[in-house]
Amino acid sequence: QVQLVESGGGSVQSGGSLRLSCAISGYTYSRYCMGWFRQAPGKEREGVATIDSFGSTTYADSVKGRFTISQDNAKNTLYLQMNSLKPEDTAMYYCAADLNLSLESVFTLCRPKPDFGYRGQGTQVTVSS
Repeated sequence: QVQLVESGGGSVQSGGSLRLSCAISGYTYSRYCMGWFRQAPGKEREGVATIDSFGSTTYADSVKGRFTISQDNAKNTLYLQMNSLKPEDTAMYYCAADLNLSLESVFTLCRPKPDFGYRGQGTQVTVSS
């Protein structure tokens, strides 16, 4: 059974940094898309960043240059380093994954998006001004 467990959320002041982690277990697929999306109260989900099984990354324009997604395959862990945080980054952040993808799907569908086949329970990030 695929499980994703996030950690690392918290409260910071504007301009601060946080690193989110996501421990992923229960999969053996070699082709995948993993990422983060977020949802603020009263707002729609927003895709934040993705990384595919080849290590290619993509970012939403709203976080480009400030956030960095990475993975440690040896630890089966996904990370989101968030720098220069702004109050508008306040949201629940979810780690998510699409697994067992075709090669074409990895190249064409792995972009920031608001939903994936699997997701964790979320971790709250609050940025105060």
